[in-house]
Amino acid sequence: MNNHNLSRLFAVALAAGTMLTAPMATAQAQEGPGAGVTVRMAQATWDTGWFPAAVYKQLLERLGYTVEGPTTLDNPPFYQAVSQGDLDLWVNGWFPLHNTYEDTYSQGAELVGNVAQGGALEGYLVDKASIEKFDIKSLEDFKRDEVKEAFDRDGDGKADLVACPPGWGCEITIEHHLDAYELRDHVNPIKASYSASMADAVAAYGEGDPILFYTWTPNWTVDTLKPGEDVMWIEVPEVNLPEAQKDLEEAATLDGVNGCINDPCKLGFPANDIRPVVNSAFLEENPAVQALLEAASIPIEDIFAQNAKMNNGEGDAEDIERHASEWIEANEELVSGWLETARAAAD
Repeated sequence: MNNHNLSRLFAVALAAGTMLTAPMATAQAQEGPGAGVTVRMAQATWDTGWFPAAVYKQLLERLGYTVEGPTTLDNPPFYQAVSQGDLDLWVNGWFPLHNTYEDTYSQGAELVGNVAQGGALEGYLVDKASIEKFDIKSLEDFKRDEVKEAFDRDGDGKADLVACPPGWGCEITIEHHLDAYELRDHVNPIKASYSASMADAVAAYGEGDPILFYTWTPNWTVDTLKPGEDVMWIEVPEVNLPEAQKDLEEAATLDGVNGCINDPCKLGFPANDIRPVVNSAFLEENPAVQALLEAASIPIEDIFAQNAKMNNGEGDAEDIERHASEWIEANEELVSGWLETARAAAD
């Protein structure tokens, strides 16, 4: 994607209203190291990442920065834009999942700090009733005719899997798994809107139908369908990751995964850190931002709790902004320390 096309993409995003908030902060910027500086911020297309984006935006504004956005983008255009300096940052990087984009972002951007470290899991889940009925333990079981038939909801002869939309990092890994485990003739990956597809799966579960889906944590899905009670994490036949993640295959088998069919659990995805990704030139010019990103973090449990609120009807932009403000207020002492560290770095 060239700069012209990228500019058109931003224009379309703005016209379609895909920004969480207005492009420019409406309140007058506070005095601080960011006074007079605009931060061009992005956020991911998955809505479970919008709460961290809102928190970090408000933290930047408390340092005096004017924050433009965040603009909602898929992974490929974001990583190209941040490397080229067309955007300054987002806080929705998933690593090692996003190692796929390293050749792009490493040309002009870098990872700084951690929003949430080590607690972001990914994997495949099946409703518990089907686990017991069909003795399902791994994706390999979806080659069995009786299993495929039970999970085939569209009549194409394949088990339906709620997967990831194009452009998401998880789509790359799931597509790799379908080839590595020779599942193309047995599993149909549904790549439509993830939220809509999962809502459909939840409804099917409520009617007693078998469901197979990919998810990650933190995510509302594991609040609605609780691992160990409603659903179970299943394993992959063997750990096999895309080339960009090959050196992390040992980390794709995890101990103590609640609700897994086995312990240790071969999830097939390494645990991820959620990390900010920032343009290097912007970072060098704004030491307060680097200090803030290095100091700040959000407990994974707090992201999970907010995501559950979104799923329960508090998912508007105003709700997310309010959730962020409430979280900051509840953690004021901790936040004040981060801000002081950032201000000191700018002196």
